[in-house]
Amino acid sequence: MADDAPLIGVVALQGGFAAHERMLRELGAEVREVRTPADLDGLDGLVWPGGESTTMTLAVEREGLAEPLRELVEQGTPVFGTCAGMIMLDRAHLGLLDVACERNAFGRQLHSFEADLELPGVTDDGGPLRAVFIRAPWVRDAGDDVEVLAEVDGHPVAVRQGRLLAVSFHPELSDDFRLHRRFLEVVRERRNPR
Repeated sequence: MADDAPLIGVVALQGGFAAHERMLRELGAEVREVRTPADLDGLDGLVWPGGESTTMTLAVEREGLAEPLRELVEQGTPVFGTCAGMIMLDRAHLGLLDVACERNAFGRQLHSFEADLELPGVTDDGGPLRAVFIRAPWVRDAGDDVEVLAEVDGHPVAVRQGRLLAVSFHPELSDDFRLHRRFLEVVRERRNPR
């Protein structure tokens, strides 16, 4: 691993964390699974994968992760949440992202689908991103500081607030690395400001 490789934590309480880890490693990042507050020490960025938000909430409470996660974000550490990760960042859960999410907004597992999305700063030069939606949330309400990056049927499915990026789909289930690459660019920009 290169000396300047960013150290990215991937929340590994439950859900699809291994696919995120694979993508991040292929993009040159060092990866650490996060299960306890000690696992947050020294991280340059954090990815919160999809899974089941109720189970994740119980694990956060059990491990005492809520306050250390809030401190990490207050320090300016970039965070990327996908699907249930978006829900965990919202007002009703950790309160890190000024949005309210609607769980399973597009329907149950049977209603899973894919859609092509354009995301500013991500798809500018390579065509749309194929997004995989599985029991996906959408953003029901977003604060003034939240930028909506993409919508499906008029519902926000990708948002950014400062160094927080959240999407309601599963970018780790495709071979398209652009969202993870963009997240690592944000991490590197924070580490090496111009």
